[in-house]
Amino acid sequence: MTLDSDAMTGAEARVRADDRGHVFHSWSAQGMIDPLPIAGGAGSEFWDYAGNRYLDFGSQLVNLNLGHQHPDLIEAIEKQARTLATIQPSFANDVRGELARLITDVAGERFTKVFFTNGGADANENAVRMARLVTGKRKVLAMYRSYHGNTTTAISLTGDPRRWPNEPADGSVVHFFGPYLYRSAFHASTPEEETARALEHLEQTIILEGASTIGAILIETVVGTNGVLVPPPGYLAGVRELCDKYGIVYIADEVMVGFGRTGEWFAFQGHGVEPDLITFAKGVNSGYVPLGGVVISAEIAAAFDERAFPGGLTYSGHPLACAPGVATFEVFRRDGILERVKDLGARVVEPTLQGWLESHPCVGEVRGTGLFWAIELVRDRETREPLVPFNAAGADAAPMGVFAKACKDAGLWPFVHFNRTHIAPPLVITEAELRRGLAVIDNALSEIDALIA
Repeated sequence: MTLDSDAMTGAEARVRADDRGHVFHSWSAQGMIDPLPIAGGAGSEFWDYAGNRYLDFGSQLVNLNLGHQHPDLIEAIEKQARTLATIQPSFANDVRGELARLITDVAGERFTKVFFTNGGADANENAVRMARLVTGKRKVLAMYRSYHGNTTTAISLTGDPRRWPNEPADGSVVHFFGPYLYRSAFHASTPEEETARALEHLEQTIILEGASTIGAILIETVVGTNGVLVPPPGYLAGVRELCDKYGIVYIADEVMVGFGRTGEWFAFQGHGVEPDLITFAKGVNSGYVPLGGVVISAEIAAAFDERAFPGGLTYSGHPLACAPGVATFEVFRRDGILERVKDLGARVVEPTLQGWLESHPCVGEVRGTGLFWAIELVRDRETREPLVPFNAAGADAAPMGVFAKACKDAGLWPFVHFNRTHIAPPLVITEAELRRGLAVIDNALSEIDALIA
């Protein structure tokens, strides 16, 4: 049954009224927002009650890897709901155990166990807890350009401005500069220089903070919201070496880039390294039901064979969340998702974005891998002055508002952050949809060219 226009208008009004009257939104001044009511979605698109359709070029929050309403994931949830809707985590459960086995199988031979959480933030919380317990050292290092979640330790680990109003929180966190060649903190001019100097900086941080006090280094394998920063060759291998040298646990935050975003099961697998702990969420089941977790190496798991791990969650490994996780593996393998991500990224996205460096004066740099890219917008290519200031808001952020509006008016919902737009569509996007979305961004960039001319 379809609703007529009057019914749709009435439904939209009710959704908006309930939302504005009773929903308290994340990261927002409540009186200054007006969220768009969404009526539905399918594949790479979603639509509002007026029938306006949008290509989802951010996969919502870079979690909808298999798109909206994927039939296999929906069927898995329905089947599980009829079989066993929930069971506490102290019992063994078929889909929970199967998903844990599937995850460890693709993570690598040294990984044997999975601790399930409700999302990425509590995955990072628990990974840090494990590292502190096995090393007996409390301090944790994380990058300035990072986001690790909104719980106490996770927001402390976060480097971006969302950390500021939450301080003080976990006082045992120290931040450092990661590699970012386009705006190098180390005055590097090549990827090799950036790697060497960034690793020297990290080692000096370890030495000056005291290696005997540092339990873990936590790094987004590819920095996500804060820039889609793909580490230059050798950097992650260097981090691994430093962790081994100083007895530090290496935690890879794969919450955003795990499960196919870069064309690998886990992004670190494209860099020839193995961390000690892996955190995940988002793409494990496309966020259809909240789920995250920590993939644990055999060495760390063994530390808790005869010692209780002091942590747990009522909904750890919830069956309704694990069932679409199992289905996700089936879809990935049947439909060749990893292969198509690499193909579309290399054959469609990369050459298109590289072309914009020639055709759009506002484009300072493009970078990324697979179906995860960033376009850095500038006022001046020579000086690399960002289109808007760091952490801009209000009138200062207006140029990015112009860009976003141009995209939305043309039927594309962009992912924008600071002076960048990110390209992170569902991994099931068709080539025609992908090219259509890129054409929309191309036109929106022309508006910014005119603005800075």
